[in-house]
Amino acid sequence: MMTGKTDLNGAVALVTGATGGIGRATVVALAEAGAKVIATDVAAGADVPGAALYAPLDVTDEAAWAGIIEWIDADFGRLDILVNNAGISVTNSIAATTLAEFRKCMAINVEGVFLGTRASQAILARSGADRAGGSSIINLSSVGGLRGAAWMGTYCASKGAVKLFSKSAAMEFALLKQPIRVNSVHPGGIDTGMMDTIYARYVAEGVFPDEETARATVSAGHAMGRMGQPDEIASGIAYLASPAASFMTGSELVIDGGMTAH
Repeated sequence: MMTGKTDLNGAVALVTGATGGIGRATVVALAEAGAKVIATDVAAGADVPGAALYAPLDVTDEAAWAGIIEWIDADFGRLDILVNNAGISVTNSIAATTLAEFRKCMAINVEGVFLGTRASQAILARSGADRAGGSSIINLSSVGGLRGAAWMGTYCASKGAVKLFSKSAAMEFALLKQPIRVNSVHPGGIDTGMMDTIYARYVAEGVFPDEETARATVSAGHAMGRMGQPDEIASGIAYLASPAASFMTGSELVIDGGMTAH
């Protein structure tokens, strides 16, 4: 278990999208730091290592958010950390993207963050009042929320919205004197199933001849010359959740192996 300012002992955390690569790694990282982690995703009965409990949650369902926050309050009496990680990618040309695809991406990637933030604000403010560094909301954006990418217009739009919503929430809570820090995390290319889907789409669109070439090209786009691993993002999330990041709010934590440095 971590000690000192990065110690999350006694904290209660909620992680969405917890069955995916970054989500699973985040649950482990927070648990290893001492937090009790409620892992959530759309699937029922999933097994997420490190989780104190697992609960199904559709992040686009307003009533479901109200229900899970009420349940956490009744069972734990507090919530200190919210990680809005649930998200999907859309890899398609603008011309071929349907309105339904665009709206689904926005519903999960943007509305899910809004609903989670709104539903948890009161309990986070209450819990943050007696916790060093206050409570913490960490919203998963992307390097796609910092710059555009061909065939990724819908995804980039959603992640750009997450970035600015996070900044706005940080400003609002600070002005309200509520002890809730809000920051966004911007991963580069991470070696997960989502990236495998993107590679396959690039090949289908004729951007690359095969998935091996797609992977090699994307890896080379990072200054470090490789893809990131989920636990490397989870470490940054655990830092933002901890008192060690007590002076960080409205910030963008970019963990991208140098992808945006050039």
